[in-house]
Amino acid sequence: MNFAFNEEQDELRKMVNRFLQEKSPEAEVRRLMETEDGYDKAVWEQMAGELGLQSLTIPEEFGGSGFSYVELIVVLEEMGAALLCSPYFSSVVLAANALLTSGDDEAKAAYLPGIASGETIATLALTEDNGSPELSAIALEATKSGDGYTLTGHKNYVLDGHIANLILVAATTTEGLSLFAVDANATGLTRTALPTMDQTRKQARLEFASTPARLIGASGGAEAGLTKTLQLVAIGLAAEQVGGAQHCLDMSVEYAKVRIQFGRPIGSFQAIKHKCADMLLEVESAKSAAYYAAFAAAEDSDELPVVASLAKSYCSEAYFHAAADNIQIHGGIGFTWEHPAHLYFKRAKSSELLFGDPSYHRELLAQQIGL
Repeated sequence: MNFAFNEEQDELRKMVNRFLQEKSPEAEVRRLMETEDGYDKAVWEQMAGELGLQSLTIPEEFGGSGFSYVELIVVLEEMGAALLCSPYFSSVVLAANALLTSGDDEAKAAYLPGIASGETIATLALTEDNGSPELSAIALEATKSGDGYTLTGHKNYVLDGHIANLILVAATTTEGLSLFAVDANATGLTRTALPTMDQTRKQARLEFASTPARLIGASGGAEAGLTKTLQLVAIGLAAEQVGGAQHCLDMSVEYAKVRIQFGRPIGSFQAIKHKCADMLLEVESAKSAAYYAAFAAAEDSDELPVVASLAKSYCSEAYFHAAADNIQIHGGIGFTWEHPAHLYFKRAKSSELLFGDPSYHRELLAQQIGL
């Protein structure tokens, strides 16, 4: 297994970095996080039409570019560093992976081209009131109705659920766990935006009242696909966390160089040196974990379940520590609303809890290796 990025992947990183510097500066992040939709439609269309980011890992036969998961984590790392306000994660990492692992070629042909072109904003509605990513915790019921199904129940904490025009829903039938597609305009669907600590990533509550839905794959046959989807999601989230942690480290080091106290840069003080050194160690280790997991995903390695949980648990803690230490190094100004440090701290905390916190993933890891 090769763990080095090639020239094309490095160029992709540079391209995305330049784009985000222009389209997602701090002022734009602050503007978008105050809006209801939480993203800029013109930028979304540019991401799809000019950069082809939405189509990156979707196979060519379904309108995509057919690149691997390694290219995707390069993009996600840069987006995490810029705190991009966009339904990219929900559409490309959640929904597209759920379709790709579903085994339903007809559904792939119906929905993936729209995601690839940027015309479709999609998401995966998985968690319910307790926020648990455990598939066994899913209680939403699907009932056979003529040639289709109807859904009755609710989903909570659905990323971009209030703006998505395609919602993939995990629900239970008499045969077991199943996956369904629901149109945003379906009857009986109520969508409510939720207040969130991390305003840069929108969430919603979805309520279904005999809402018509299309079965994807076989009834009762969604567990394997959704399990793999969650592993891929964990790796994607770990890549975002690496990008955010690296940005916090860069902010801290830069401030330590220019902030003068007692006639010296604060970076010359041992306490600050130690904080920055500890941050560097954790960030570099987080990169190793996320990159290893990405290459395992690209090769569909048997290690995927293990390395996905390893990456998510370690990167979650590394990002949170980096975001917290970044505030400490900045001192009083780091606690203010005007400084961006709190934006990264909130993203770090929400990402830590999203799709399983470190304790949850360490437990999964222990089970996988037989402890």
